[in-house]
Amino acid sequence: MNAPLNPDALHAQTLADAVADACSRIAPSWPLDRFIAVNPHWGWTDRPIAEAAATVGVLAGMRLVPDASPARRPLLADLVGRRDAVVHQISQHCAAYFDDGQARWHAAVDEGLYAGWRRQLPHDRGMAWPPRRAAALALLADWPDEPMAAIDAALKRLQVPADGRGACLTAWLMDLNGWASACAWRHWQAGLAQQDAHDLRIDLRTDLLAMRATWDALLADALPGPQVADWASAWSTVPAAIAAERARQAAGWARMGASEAIAQRDVMAAITQSARVLAAPPAPRVQAVFCIDVRSEPLRRALEAADPTIHTRGFAGFFGLPAAHRPLGSDWQQPQLPGLLAPAVTIDDGPADRSLGEALVARRRARLAADASWDGWRGTPAHGFGFVESCGLLYAADLLRQSLPSTAAPQPWQVAGLRADEAAALRPALQIDPAAGARLAAGVLRAMGMTGGFAPLVLLCGHGGQSANNPHAAGLDCGACGGQTGEVNARALATLLNDAAVRDALRAEGIDIPAGTHVLAGLHGTTTDEVTLYDTAGVPDALRTHLAALQQALAAAGDAVRAERAPGLGLPAMGAPALKRALQERANHWAETRPEWALADNAAFVAAPRARTRGADLGGRTFLHDYDHRLDPDRSVLTLILTAPVVVAHWINLQYLASSVDTQRQGSGNKLLHNVVGGGVGVFEGNGGDLRIGLPWQSVHDGERLRHTPRRLSVFVEAPRDAIDGVIAAHETVRRLVDHGWLHLLAVEGDDATPVFHRRRPGGGWEAVVEAPAC
Repeated sequence: MNAPLNPDALHAQTLADAVADACSRIAPSWPLDRFIAVNPHWGWTDRPIAEAAATVGVLAGMRLVPDASPARRPLLADLVGRRDAVVHQISQHCAAYFDDGQARWHAAVDEGLYAGWRRQLPHDRGMAWPPRRAAALALLADWPDEPMAAIDAALKRLQVPADGRGACLTAWLMDLNGWASACAWRHWQAGLAQQDAHDLRIDLRTDLLAMRATWDALLADALPGPQVADWASAWSTVPAAIAAERARQAAGWARMGASEAIAQRDVMAAITQSARVLAAPPAPRVQAVFCIDVRSEPLRRALEAADPTIHTRGFAGFFGLPAAHRPLGSDWQQPQLPGLLAPAVTIDDGPADRSLGEALVARRRARLAADASWDGWRGTPAHGFGFVESCGLLYAADLLRQSLPSTAAPQPWQVAGLRADEAAALRPALQIDPAAGARLAAGVLRAMGMTGGFAPLVLLCGHGGQSANNPHAAGLDCGACGGQTGEVNARALATLLNDAAVRDALRAEGIDIPAGTHVLAGLHGTTTDEVTLYDTAGVPDALRTHLAALQQALAAAGDAVRAERAPGLGLPAMGAPALKRALQERANHWAETRPEWALADNAAFVAAPRARTRGADLGGRTFLHDYDHRLDPDRSVLTLILTAPVVVAHWINLQYLASSVDTQRQGSGNKLLHNVVGGGVGVFEGNGGDLRIGLPWQSVHDGERLRHTPRRLSVFVEAPRDAIDGVIAAHETVRRLVDHGWLHLLAVEGDDATPVFHRRRPGGGWEAVVEAPAC
């Protein structure tokens, strides 16, 4: 047996556990260059959603249901009227600490976030100190150098009772939720890299908590002793306050549940009738695989209507490649996969003629070095005013050009330093041998449900958005690709599947891709609904008619979807060419705050054969993932769907929900006021305050009404209920989401009457859902 801890060790362990619990409540927030949707309450999924909503309401004033007005428990800085100043001061220090190339001068980072802040605070002249500054500085001079010791000192100085410390610590950290989320992302990345995810030494949330706790300790002298004592003792009453808040929010949850039931009936009407009403489509000339993203649903529907010989499928937009992308001539790697996963392979750029690679790398590096030198010179203080007076007019033509309407898309940053013809010559390719490539390809094809019956032409179509002057541009791209477009993954997988050696090795895996089948890559531009096809020169002559038919169908589908989307964007009725040009200009306009609605109004996820939804108008609100449980005897694909795509869709759904009902605390506010922080860590709304996370207000509201209806995701899975229960029982993350009400799970069983069952009770309680009304 282990010897009992002595009192000091027990106290230290208890404090460490409380700090770790507070830190675990903070969800990660990805940087702007890889901005992806996240459930901002991911750290609370161990509790029922209504309890979690009441808790964050009491501790941080956050809302999860419309019209709720949580009574936030005040922190000591609130009582002395210094909360905004405290948050601003800490936030400015964090902005300097985390800066990644935006500023010319950088804060020292070697000493750590908290240590640097503690050393610099006495010399901070950027804020108005409260009365008794001399006493605060004297206290600070003897304040602990180590974050955990500082947190302990603050709790002792303020005499927070033991049963209230957990709540107080969590409230302190959530008072800086934006920066805490940025720190949580670094912790998340450390976990993906298999560092010790529970090591407080690498958890910057602990430093941030120490800074916030120290401030309240420094401000204690500004209040009478009895008032501080009352404030401290009140933390013991937080459970009662949470219970009361939960009761106040009950009506809001009931209204949201009614809205969710309406959305479920709409989907049920589609999946219970589509398969019985439509005739089986003809044999496919083209199989087109799209991302499950809700924006793919209207295009898939329009494409199949334009040409019934095109069969579409839904699959995660990273196409199952656990990859990072390394641009030509760079050692830097960009993850191209969901934030839940870590890269295992690399996709490199290079020309088709590899002998030209070194020369192209040298030219690119020389151009980028020249640009960097020029930018460095013009950005120095000594040349600032002189540069504007001497060279400012040289930029007039460029500024004028960029201010005029344009239909030409700008050059992606990944090909900066390359001419257009040089960039067009690049071919993303996996760095993997044929045997390993075949094993990877086999896993991807089985997950797609494509192990036989290949069409002559197979299209892998990723997606990406387009906007100008938009810090959150990555949020329009593919969340499954880590906030990047799906071009790299689609092209790399197409190249892999067309490789003769890989196809030979695939036969040993039980998958035979016919010699007459060619795999093509494409990209769906969701802002303009244009589809770009890549590497078409490699399509065999025998398939040229198939390619031409596909291109014609894509053009017709694009026209149909643009017409469907135009009213929601406030565009008047116009002809197809004019509408296409209007959307192209909108995508390139510097002042356009709503280039597209992205995933706004997402409501449901369907994992079923396409026959369940083919021809059904789901309004661009449904994630569609192909799944046939008859081809999945070991339930491995079902497990993959419930533990990965469903979780990603849930993150998207909860981010839109939270940003809609509480833009002040969980959204990033007004994008007209955004300033990029630290080279891309995030944004400020204005010149300071906390780092803003979540979606801008303009992404969910059109100026008159919300464009996203706040509701939880409804997940429909066509599979036996016992199979679904087995996956839930084996995976705690999924079990929490389902049993704690963070999403709705419904099972579709049978081929004729198609009953639908709703899992409503923890542990596997299914209830039959009444038949849906006719479409």
